[in-house]
Amino acid sequence: MSELRVLHEGAGLLVVAKPAGVLVIPGRAGGEPSLREQLEERLRRKIFVVHRLDRDTSGVLVFALDAERHRALSQAFEAGKVRKRYLALVEGRVEAPQLVEAALVPGRKGRMRVARPGEQGKPSRTRVRPVEIFARASLVEAEPLTGRTHQIRVHLLDMGHPLLVDHQYGREEPLTEKELGGAGDTVVLARTPLHAARLEWPALPGVEPRTLEAPLPEDMARALELLRGGGASPPG
Repeated sequence: MSELRVLHEGAGLLVVAKPAGVLVIPGRAGGEPSLREQLEERLRRKIFVVHRLDRDTSGVLVFALDAERHRALSQAFEAGKVRKRYLALVEGRVEAPQLVEAALVPGRKGRMRVARPGEQGKPSRTRVRPVEIFARASLVEAEPLTGRTHQIRVHLLDMGHPLLVDHQYGREEPLTEKELGGAGDTVVLARTPLHAARLEWPALPGVEPRTLEAPLPEDMARALELLRGGGASPPG
């Protein structure tokens, strides 16, 4: 916990770079303390969860330190006033930007899926843009324009470009250096390579406008290093 990177602290907000593998709030089955619990113990005060990231997703995560700012930011997230940009490593070559508009419905075992014809799903939109293209993979930026559970992961799957590792929607086995273009058997990616890279919001009641960024974590940075060694091409 001492290694947790704080991106911003002040004016009633605490913004951290969430590590992968940590729950934001306590899980139903107990287990290791959630990030909220760890922060409350460290700060010795109550903090408010503004939004969530999946357990294996890393990146920018915002907590409020009082009810007023919690309300203002929560309403901004719900109203779509907060711009969220993720980086993801996906299968295949994403050659051009695409707007995915596919309604989502609950699937089996906690999954989500694209609604079938005649089903009443929740409208969902994600803007996807290639950043780097490799031989059999791509680094993309995904901007969710709505806020549905697992939206980015399911929309990428619907495009035919699932995350390189995803125990719910794609490959379950970790990826080694050799599989990413290197020579060793060391595991590089053992979780969904999805990273909340950037958050932006306008002036809100009691909250200043702000842009916050979190650097890529080591596992995704290492995967990119190996993929680049195999040759990358710029987006078309």
